[in-house]
Amino acid sequence: MATSIIDLADGLAQKHGLTKTQAKSIVEDVLQGVVSASVSGEEVSLAGFGKFKVKESPEREGRNPSTGATIKIAASKKVAFQPAKAFKDALNS
Repeated sequence: MATSIIDLADGLAQKHGLTKTQAKSIVEDVLQGVVSASVSGEEVSLAGFGKFKVKESPEREGRNPSTGATIKIAASKKVAFQPAKAFKDALNS
């Protein structure tokens, strides 16, 4: 089962004595900060958690799987996440 923003906010509210609305607002603001920085091309580094990096994929040629025709695949940007050592250690312990 996936964890949602509401689940994260509920945990934050209980741990820090906030209302669920306040906690949800904080979680949404943090995530919006990551999105905004990524849109600007910045790397977001969260100590002990990991880094979000924007990677550019150049235009390339591909094949239409149903016809075999050559097509151009447009250049695009992707967000990559690189977990911190502490995150990896927690995951693998």
